[in-house]
Amino acid sequence: MKIAVMGSGGVGGFYGGRLAHAGYDVTFVARGAHLEAMREHGLTIENEAQGDIHVKNVKVTEDPAAIGPVDLVILSVKLWDTEAAAKAIKPIVGPQTGVLSLQNGVIKDDILRRAFGAEAVMGGVAYVATHIARPGVILQTGTLQRLLFGEYDKRRSERAERLLEALLKAGIQAELSEDIRRTLWEKYVFLVGLSGTTATMRTPIGPIRENPQTRAFLLDLMKETVAVGRALGVDLPEDYADQRLQFADSVAPAMSSSMHHDLEHGNSLEVAWLSGGVVQLGRDAGVPTPMNRAVWDILALHAAGTRKR
Repeated sequence: MKIAVMGSGGVGGFYGGRLAHAGYDVTFVARGAHLEAMREHGLTIENEAQGDIHVKNVKVTEDPAAIGPVDLVILSVKLWDTEAAAKAIKPIVGPQTGVLSLQNGVIKDDILRRAFGAEAVMGGVAYVATHIARPGVILQTGTLQRLLFGEYDKRRSERAERLLEALLKAGIQAELSEDIRRTLWEKYVFLVGLSGTTATMRTPIGPIRENPQTRAFLLDLMKETVAVGRALGVDLPEDYADQRLQFADSVAPAMSSSMHHDLEHGNSLEVAWLSGGVVQLGRDAGVPTPMNRAVWDILALHAAGTRKR
């Protein structure tokens, strides 16, 4: 299986790095200092609890077209780069190539379907707390790492079975989803709560879930998201937000969100697709979303990033 990873940051670098470490043919698309560090020193995944992984000889490029046709593209760029990334990977997407987005949100695959057709696109959801600690190094916080994926028509296709085998051999907790649309919303519910609270409160999940007032805010963000999903026909239980709050109690207290990390580093934020996405979808569905509107408003001045480029 020949794999290209478009976007080699926390998510792409982690899953692609695990696959490359297991011996699979993986080529990363990266840029800047991260690209140069991977060329010179390889790729390292640091994890204090489980030990580090180092891939010495990394295949990495700045130009996706140089890779040639692949069996699978793992797309993990930020949401605002999706259309540009889709255009960049067109030369490596052949008739049998699968395109698997591990991006946040619930509308990402609509863009990819327009670019490559419905048959090419697989749905994917990644649960992992990672970010680029320094060029060439991905830092994983805690031990949570889970990848769910599947075909939108709910088939157990040959390519899905092959990918599942590869992921499991790479030590990744992977599963085939029987209803990937619902799976995407299940991730979205938790992510909206996690990103909205950690970014606005500038703290990881631990203190948020321990304080009654901030815990209630976390729950309300998720309740609104569930209400919007159910109004749009997604098969989520009515009490799903309460279930996700119990899940929040089980993760490492140091767990945060990529949006919190981006805020701290002056990067652009995905808030328009996360809490902002709930607000916009809620308008379409006729569901009030005042808590998510508050998050979007609070972070509006930071959404474009504050770091000088």
